[in-house]
Amino acid sequence: MAFASGLIAAILACALVAANALASEPVDAPLRAQTGWVDPDTSGASREALDMRRWVVRSSDHGGKPFVIVDKHDARVFVFDGAGEMVASSPALLGLAIGDHSSPGVGEKKLSDIRPEERTTPAGRFVANLDKNHQGHDMLWVDYDTAISMHPLVAGHPRERRAQRLASARPAQRRISYGCINVPAAFFTEVIGPVFTGTDGIVYVLPETLPLQQVFGSYLPVQDTGPPRVEP
Repeated sequence: MAFASGLIAAILACALVAANALASEPVDAPLRAQTGWVDPDTSGASREALDMRRWVVRSSDHGGKPFVIVDKHDARVFVFDGAGEMVASSPALLGLAIGDHSSPGVGEKKLSDIRPEERTTPAGRFVANLDKNHQGHDMLWVDYDTAISMHPLVAGHPRERRAQRLASARPAQRRISYGCINVPAAFFTEVIGPVFTGTDGIVYVLPETLPLQQVFGSYLPVQDTGPPRVEP
């Protein structure tokens, strides 16, 4: 029961999309103008993200299903169809804390009990599928055990300035969530929803402190990816 109550609390807080998200300031139009997130162009993707995409397609690790690559260094998500063709990319809000693991039992905790250092977006390969939160709004489950999902932007507390952070050109400014992946509402509706409707898919969350090979055991880099980058 403790796990269930903690998980429900985490879902409700992490995926409060309804009134808060819809009542937040309209950020999708300016984001589209500033970032061109509807343009399926990988020129802005990092070497690690491009290498991961090549490996996924060449190894068929995704099993022909749609997949998403989350680049935590750049705080950005890249969405691909089952053929490995890029659909779109978008900036995203990610976990406040730097790290590639979830703290033990974090999925059972109330949101108010999750310490700042525990607010990580875990790295790894996750089977993802669309679902609805307890308010009936769409979300994409990433990791059920730790209550990590991808969902439209949550307004949060005014002091967090989530809308402004999402529009920031500095990836470090986009580290504010409890671990969930916040994307623009229109991006979720126009990209994530259609791509994952009627199917599950894979979400690859790239590490920020560990080598790719340590997180993805069978990963064979197209080129030497070097040591992990450190956010300035």
